[in-house]
Amino acid sequence: MLKKFRARMNNWVTQNMELPADVMMDLPRITMIGQIHIYIENHRGLLTFSETEIRLLLKQGQLLVKGEAFVIKTIMPEEILLEGKISQVIYLTE
Repeated sequence: MLKKFRARMNNWVTQNMELPADVMMDLPRITMIGQIHIYIENHRGLLTFSETEIRLLLKQGQLLVKGEAFVIKTIMPEEILLEGKISQVIYLTE
């Protein structure tokens, strides 16, 4: 019940205060430039990294990015810039 109330409050505040949904709902913000760059903000940490995949922890679930020749260009506590050839971006809810 409390979870539904919080969700309604977040939606109301987002709509009436004109705040971005990613800020109010603690969602990741993902910016892609073609298939070569992906910038992810508001994640909870790096779980795995290899040349072909990266897995990030989110508030709810995980984010999996698959591709080739991945290089982390920038990493900060809640932001990451990844370069390479991106083929898939997948939300994992399990």
